[in-house]
Order: sequence, then C-alpha cells, then structure tokens
Amino acid sequence: MKKRKTYDVTKTEDGWQGKLEGGERASVTGKTKTEVVKKTIELAKRQGKAAVKIHKGNGNFQEERTYPKKSDPFPPKG
Repeated sequence: MKKRKTYDVTKTEDGWQGKLEGGERASVTGKTKTEVVKKTIELAKRQGKAAVKIHKGNGNFQEERTYPKKSDPFPPKG
C-alpha cells in the first residue's frame, strides 16, 4: 500500500508556503494563501495519494483535503 504524502500550507514572513511534511524546503511559495493552496493541491493530485493540510495565518489548523477523495481514510457515511 502506497503511503500518503502530506503537504502543509502555512504562513511565512514573505507570504505562504506549501511544504511536504518533514521536508526542509518549500515545494510551493507565493504571496497569497489562495495562490499557494491552489498550486499545492495541483502538486498533491499528481502524487497518487496525498493530503493537503491548510493552516490559518496564526498557524492554527483550518482544514485537510485528501486526494483522490476515495483514498480518504475516514470518509463520512451518508
């Protein structure tokens, strides 16, 4: 079973970044959160199984998106 790659979208001093969990460098950078979320999701979709954890400007967790949707380990019923 292929392990899921997880990317975190967080605020930086210069804008926003999308970074692979445990990675040293950002995979995606940009000035706006919207721009970085979009590019990070595009990157995640190309990985097979991936998740994007989006954080607020203060660092608190906002939401998580899983790709493809059917690989979500906890899909809600109904």
